[in-house]
Amino acid sequence: QVQLVESGGGLAQTGGSLRLSCLASESIFSTYVMGWYRQAPGKERELVATARWWGTPYYADSMKGRFTIVRDKDKNTLYLQMNSLKPEDTAMYYCAAGLGTIQAPDPRIWGQGTQVTVSS
Repeated sequence: QVQLVESGGGLAQTGGSLRLSCLASESIFSTYVMGWYRQAPGKERELVATARWWGTPYYADSMKGRFTIVRDKDKNTLYLQMNSLKPEDTAMYYCAAGLGTIQAPDPRIWGQGTQVTVSS
């Protein structure tokens, strides 16, 4: 049973924008810490941003000011608005849900990923 479905990746130019979406089942969306992670070729997976359905989201330092995570409870959808994109943002982006805190999440459920490519 697919529980997290990402969409919205693609090709963007440097300085451009993309919005990623992650549709979740209601039980996951209302219970777990949800977040976005990314993995570039040859690199480890890294945290991008996390959010609960309440409270202030958490961002990795390199994403602050450029990326915005939004949790839409009515649509059971997690968004990642990415602005001022850089070539180094090129990666596979994953939506995940799990335990822990927004600063130290423990993701247990992963989506299939969506590719983001930023051209210079």
